Order: sequence, then C-alpha cells, then structure tokens
Amino acid sequence: MPNSDKNMHTLSVYVSNKPGALARIAQVFSRRGFNIESLVVSPAVDGHFSRMTITCSGDPTGLEQIIKQLLKLIDVLNCIDHTYDESVMKEMGLIKIAVDSEGRSEALQIAEHYGCKTVDLTPDSMILQVVGNPSKIDALEEMIAKFTIIELVRTGKVVMSRGQDVT
Repeated sequence: MPNSDKNMHTLSVYVSNKPGALARIAQVFSRRGFNIESLVVSPAVDGHFSRMTITCSGDPTGLEQIIKQLLKLIDVLNCIDHTYDESVMKEMGLIKIAVDSEGRSEALQIAEHYGCKTVDLTPDSMILQVVGNPSKIDALEEMIAKFTIIELVRTGKVVMSRGQDVT
C-alpha cells in the first residue's frame, strides 16, 4: 500500500452475491482512471449479499461520479465513501523476517511495541502478525526493515461505521 493518502479513498459497497459482480464494479473504477489499491470481500450476515471494502486512488473530483455509476449497477445495493467519516478502519499484516538468535531480541521488542503476535518462529526467521490502522503497519514496516523482510502480506482495509450507522 502506498504511504501517501492524498488521493486515497475508502468505499464500502454492498452487493448481491452474483457471478460477474466484481468484474462489473472493477470496470467502473478502470473507466474513470482510478486504481484499486486493495479489495476485501466478505459475505454479509445473511449470505445472499457481500460487502466489498475498496481502497482506491485517483482524482477526488471523479469519486462522486464513480459512486453514482456504481449505484446504477443492478448488483450494487449501497455504496458509501468512508474517506472522511467517523469509522473504524483496520488492516492485518503478516511479515516474515530473517533474524538469527542475536537479532531476535531486538525484533521482538519492535514487535511488542506495535502489538504484534509472533505466529511462527524458526532458528533463522519469524512471522509477525500485526492488526491496526494502515499507518501503523506502514510504521512497523519501516522499523522492521533493518532486518531482511522475506515476505510481506497485507489484507487491505476493512471498515465499519461507528455507532448505530450502517456501513
């Protein structure tokens, strides 16, 4: 994920679980010159619908048009821009680093500072799991970069409106 949030937008899109829905939604972003930076899709409570959390980058003036076009799609029931509202946004990351017994203590101190869990440990590597705001994971990446990062996986943002508001 890019570190600059200048033209980053987070949308939640409530859709029917139908084949091709994702392709039709992605096409709307592509036609408007927006790049989908991350996409998280999960079933809604009843299983007939899904919630997509889409983090995209592009010109902010085109976002309103994208939302209008998404709402015209038959598969889309609702679309909300969470870029500036009161919502909870989280992301999960797994970071595998090369670390020997000499550097392990320092790596674990950094991990503890960021609230990581160690989910795998071998004599020459470890996998850290971190959950938090994207900026927290970005900061952890910078701090842990003193070790060799073997592999890195991030889920992308998930978002939920605060209070009684429905996402």
